[in-house]
Amino acid sequence: MAEHILLVEDEEKLARMVELELKYEGYSVEKAFDGRKGLELALSGAFDLVLLDIMLPQLSGMEVLRRLRRESQVPVIMLTARDSVVDKVSGLDSGADDYITKPFAIEELLARIRAALRTKSGRDSQMLAVGPLAMEVESRRVTVRGQEVELTKKEFDLLRHLLENKGRVLTREALLDSVWGFDFVGETNSVDVYIRFLRSKIDEAFGIKLIHTVRGVGYVIKEE
Repeated sequence: MAEHILLVEDEEKLARMVELELKYEGYSVEKAFDGRKGLELALSGAFDLVLLDIMLPQLSGMEVLRRLRRESQVPVIMLTARDSVVDKVSGLDSGADDYITKPFAIEELLARIRAALRTKSGRDSQMLAVGPLAMEVESRRVTVRGQEVELTKKEFDLLRHLLENKGRVLTREALLDSVWGFDFVGETNSVDVYIRFLRSKIDEAFGIKLIHTVRGVGYVIKEE
């Protein structure tokens, strides 16, 4: 069955060109030309991936992304003519899976779509656990002893990376690269801040010790 892609783009000529290329590659495509309609469609749960422009009428792409991420983890690739580091970091921190700057080669867009869909496919069947903590990757559900733990996207992504490397000590730099991205603009203490958030919600809240500091190196998740 063909993957279903939602294209939210107000430049109708560009949207039509991208739609034709995607259909030629075998994808099913639906278009929206403003942010409000795009959000409505994205929240329907009918799509495998969303291509989302930043500069949209009614609701900006960033606002669409923020509202979408409250309810859905569908892969989102941002399409935009804005290529500053601040815009890129803002999009990724708000929950975008990837970012491509216009004008782009259709071959690059197709490659990024394939990569995002492969990542989604891998996530969909994944279950991660350590001690009493369990993570259902597809539903982004985290529980300790069966009790659900509410995490932000960044907290979830950091915990997931720790779980995927259970028992391995990860440096702050490695965590920044993997969770925040290679071009993150900021300090390595961002990792420390989010580790504190996770410990507060998991270790301290449930009286367990899973997230360990290896002094001078980094962090590891393992049973006590």
